[in-house]
Amino acid sequence: MSNNTVKDSDPFKALADPTRREILALLRRGEMTAGALAEKFDMTKPSMSHHFAVLKEAELITSRREGQQIWYALNTTVVQDLVAWAMNLAGDGKRKGAK
Repeated sequence: MSNNTVKDSDPFKALADPTRREILALLRRGEMTAGALAEKFDMTKPSMSHHFAVLKEAELITSRREGQQIWYALNTTVVQDLVAWAMNLAGDGKRKGAK
């Protein structure tokens, strides 16, 4: 597989969907259960499970089971790495255009 191939674990693929971006925005406030997150969206449980799976595969969120509940949280390490990468990319573009 070449390095240019988009993998299922690609965080940019995960971020391309507005529902997944909204899930991440909700998790910025803190850990939430799958049920509490699902209440915020008008979609089926399987659809929500798919979004959670994509975010987990991209390592943007973590999960833990507590009894019957699944709790989700931001994987702050990966999110911070993505933000740093984006800031460096934006900074490189400004420097190249500067005189």
